[in-house]
Amino acid sequence: MRLDEFLTLVRDRGEYHSKEEAEQVSTAVLWVIASCIAQEEAAGLASDLPAPLDEALRLERGRPETFGREEFLRRVAQQTGARPRTAEWDAGAVLSTLTEAVPDARVDRLLSDLPADCADLFGGPAPH
Repeated sequence: MRLDEFLTLVRDRGEYHSKEEAEQVSTAVLWVIASCIAQEEAAGLASDLPAPLDEALRLERGRPETFGREEFLRRVAQQTGARPRTAEWDAGAVLSTLTEAVPDARVDRLLSDLPADCADLFGGPAPH
């Protein structure tokens, strides 16, 4: 998927005002994802995404961290400067777009690597 296609989907799903805002949110969510998955998995996911989104997954982070939905959303909120409820909306917009942008096998691995209680975020943004 091309960058403009990805960002248009995120913008529409997240109801953002611009592709720049969609890119900032996407980068923030991908950065948090990178902290939850193995470096090899992050590199694979990065290879499926257009630049510059892939860069958020290519940073050296050490070993994957394990945490739940609340911490996942707290970290997204910290990256975006948003409230946790807004971070849930942001994560849903990006994760649901990932399901269309990357192969199903990669989505399945992400679902197994991310907090189990985040699976609903892959189906679309939560209602406000």
